[in-house]
Formats: sequence, structure tokens, C-alpha cells
Amino acid sequence: MRSIINILILTAILALSGCGYNTIQAQDEQINASWAEVLNQYQRRADLVPNLVNTVKGYAGHEKEVLETVTASRARAGSIQATPELLNDEQAFAKFQAAQGELSSALSRLMAVSENYPQLKADAGFRDLQAQLEGTENRITVARNRYIAAVKDYNITVRSFPSNLTAKLFDYTPKPSFTVENEKAIAAPPTVDFGK
Repeated sequence: MRSIINILILTAILALSGCGYNTIQAQDEQINASWAEVLNQYQRRADLVPNLVNTVKGYAGHEKEVLETVTASRARAGSIQATPELLNDEQAFAKFQAAQGELSSALSRLMAVSENYPQLKADAGFRDLQAQLEGTENRITVARNRYIAAVKDYNITVRSFPSNLTAKLFDYTPKPSFTVENEKAIAAPPTVDFGK
């Protein structure tokens, strides 16, 4: 009788060690940490926007539409609550991603407008803000890449046997990742025309 109990205990220990529960927990925490870093970098960018807009406004006041677009895009991006539930809701995640993409696009237009104003480009404050923004965009890229890698590892675990059984038992589902906004547009080869 004692040997049967020992065999059952040993079987239970071996079964639990291969169930993947601890791996799922560790990977879920890695996703949360990576997501927090993404949000931190997006917030850093959002904090730079008012100073950047005010600096450009001093030199390029008649570029009102571009300045308003940047301000409105920042407001929309900031209005989306980045809660932990966002990571489990693909539609909310897509909405968040679209708002951040809109802000990136608006900031790109603002930087393009600055090219028309040599005095603005020469302003030390503007150059400092521009460098901070470029650095922040790079940090966002790194943070997003880390998040994507963490989601990939997690999704593989919750979809692979036998850990997928544990995932289903504890209601762990695959998480959304960042996607390319306009996949068809970037899939087309660029047109190069040296005739101009």
C-alpha cells in the first residue's frame, strides 16, 4: 500500500512539473513588465509633445493645422486607459495601437514642417527636444520589440502541448501583439525614379 501511495505521489509530481503552470506565470509577468516599459516610453513621448508644440509655435505660428493635429493626437492617445485588461482585449489593444500610430504620424508631419524654418532648426531648445524625441522613438521601438518577444514566448507556451491543457484549465489565452498598420503598403516595393 505504501509503495502505491509513493508511486501516485511521484506521478503527481512528474505530471505537475511538466504542466507548464510556472512557465505560463513567469511569461505572463514578463509580458506585464515589457508592457509597462512600452507605456513608460509612450508617456515619455507624450510629455515631450507640449514643449515641442510650443517651441514650433513660436517660429511657425501659421502652421496651425499641424500643431492642432499633434495636440489632438496626443489627447486621443492619452485618453485610452492602458489597463492590464487592454492586453487581453484585441479590439482595445488595436485602438490603443492606432492612437499611438496617429500620434507618431502627427509628430512626423511636425518634424517635416520644421524643415521649412531655418531659425527653428537653429534653436537650441528645439534641437534638444528633437533629439529627445528621436531617442524616445528609439526607446519605444526597443520596448515594443521586447514586448513582442515576450508575447511570442507566452503564446507558444499557451498553444503547445501539454502546457496548453494547463492554460485552458486556468483560462490563459494568447495575447495580442503589435502589428504593422498598413501591411499591404509596406509589402509593395518602393518606386525609385532617378529621372527628376
